Amino acid sequence: MKKIFCLILAIILLAFALAGCREEDDAVIKLGVVGEANEAWQPVIEKLKSEGITLEIVAFSDYTLPNRALADGEIDLNSFQHYAYLENDIETNGYDLTVIGETVIAPLGVYSNKITDLSELSEGDSIAVPSDMTNGGRALKMLEAAGLITVDPEAGYTPFVTDITDNPLELEFIEVDASLTAGLLPDVTAAVINGGHAVDNGLIPSEDAIYLESAGGETENPYINVIVARTEDKDNEILNKVVEYYRTDKVAEIIAEQYKGSYIVTW
Repeated sequence: MKKIFCLILAIILLAFALAGCREEDDAVIKLGVVGEANEAWQPVIEKLKSEGITLEIVAFSDYTLPNRALADGEIDLNSFQHYAYLENDIETNGYDLTVIGETVIAPLGVYSNKITDLSELSEGDSIAVPSDMTNGGRALKMLEAAGLITVDPEAGYTPFVTDITDNPLELEFIEVDASLTAGLLPDVTAAVINGGHAVDNGLIPSEDAIYLESAGGETENPYINVIVARTEDKDNEILNKVVEYYRTDKVAEIIAEQYKGSYIVTW
């Protein structure tokens, strides 16, 4: 009886030991995203799986949550935001987070039913722009880059219409919710429309925009989306593999097909 008990105990201990080895050998990386359209991550998941690494996608419904979850250690990486959003969130909440890779830019575009080039704008023409601080400020910075206006540099990435210091054509800016800018195309000379809203309204940014925000340039674009880790983990080999395996031709093809030019890869 004693021998049988010892044998059973040995088997139990061996089972726990093997389970412990499996847990130690199989790395699980949790990646926070916003929304459910995450097909572009599938090649990354498959590549990591072949190396014994599980990439788990954790979908959040609110933009305020992934950075908090990352800072608190609930996830290992997140990929949902651009530089400007991250910098503001860090400043506001004191997070110790670091960019370890760039992904895409969802470019704003200028669209019009009435003109085919910004050079055709006339004095007093109207342009619809998003009314919220982030998208509205970004729209004005884009129009400044296009040479239409000048904004106060002290306003940073998020100027308001009241921060315009030079408007040679005396353009009229119609501020509305970002989701409504496309619907105003029949009523204004032009509209600045987010990539996602453009696609939702049957527009293809790379083909239909008369002016499209650049992904590059002489200075770092604050609206490029990024993959973020806790600063203490920024050199982690596995986390950096996630970035490496995302920035591939296969992922770029999926993004191009799925988003119809509303996202442009930055590698």
